[in-house]
Amino acid sequence: MDPKIMMWIGVALVVAAAVAGWFVWRKRRTEQLRTRFGPEYDRAVQKTGDVRRAEAALEERRRRVERLHIRALAPEAADRFAISWQRVQAQFVDDPNGAIVQADRLVGEVMTARGYPVGDFDRRVEDISVDHPDVVMNYRAARDIADQHSRGQATTEDLRQAMVHYRSLFRDLLERAEAPEPEPSTATRGRR
Repeated sequence: MDPKIMMWIGVALVVAAAVAGWFVWRKRRTEQLRTRFGPEYDRAVQKTGDVRRAEAALEERRRRVERLHIRALAPEAADRFAISWQRVQAQFVDDPNGAIVQADRLVGEVMTARGYPVGDFDRRVEDISVDHPDVVMNYRAARDIADQHSRGQATTEDLRQAMVHYRSLFRDLLERAEAPEPEPSTATRGRR
């Protein structure tokens, strides 16, 4: 066979292998990002409307959070926060409005203690999504309800749901096994 033809066949095989390798790499990257970010992956794709841009944004989040030096809480700090959470949750029965404000504040304190920056809410959510993808939607939902509450548009049942969402994030941030706590009382359901 002609050496030039052999060379072109070799070049074609190398190019085909490179293209196939690129497709395999992209598929593996997508699978890794879907696994790591869970529902946040789909949300990012939907928000950007483009898989590549969404994946690039998620990768950037991951890199940014890796530079933050997130740390676990010392057992004493975790105990202190857990006790504070129990107080906030107990407060819900008599003062659901105040309990929501305190729950949001306490989540912010835990985030700060762990090393997360707590400036802009959207950035906070992005940072949390890297290590806590299963509860980041709860944080958004709780914050949406708190915003509704600040406009006088949330019922006591809405506030109870916000507490459930905050508790889910709080527990995940605390990173320790805890006995299940009862949900906030619904005795005042429907009250504003």
